[in-house]
Amino acid sequence: MSDPTTTKLVILDRDGVINRDSKDFIKTADEWIPLPGSIDAIADLSRAGYAIAVASNQSGLARGLFEQSALDEMHEKLRNLVAKAGGRIDHIAICPHGPNDQCDCRKPEPGLYRQIAEYFAVDLAGVPAIGDSLRDLEAAASAGATPVLVRTGNGQKTETQLSAALESAARFDDLAAAARSILQET
Repeated sequence: MSDPTTTKLVILDRDGVINRDSKDFIKTADEWIPLPGSIDAIADLSRAGYAIAVASNQSGLARGLFEQSALDEMHEKLRNLVAKAGGRIDHIAICPHGPNDQCDCRKPEPGLYRQIAEYFAVDLAGVPAIGDSLRDLEAAASAGATPVLVRTGNGQKTETQLSAALESAARFDDLAAAARSILQET
């Protein structure tokens, strides 16, 4: 566990933020393709002392589109690429449920963010939570984190749908730009 007074944390959505998204779901490690600059951005944050957590809805599991072993291979690929770039992924929290399962971990519910807060033993106030969809931003805000929108994945469409409550969310073209901003603030 981390010391809550010294933990610097960034929470990332996966599909559309770190890697390409697909309406047909990302089902294999071969289909898991990082977006330009995302791996280096994660490594830069990690080298600067930030813990990196990923919060990702993975309803493809509930839908039977892929097995846990395929998801593990995707995440191993992510971790290996980030490690080769000099960084690390500290924690990955997933929601394996479908849209109708009424769980508290499927974004826009805040359960994944609460799991991450518990894992790192931190309060999420001020913690950047970077996503490309409205549900990412809503879950982050509900958990007390600071929602950050990237325009990759669904981000450009999401930007046109922001409610008044999320209108003040920081917005960046991609994860690399968001990471640069976070690093400039520290």
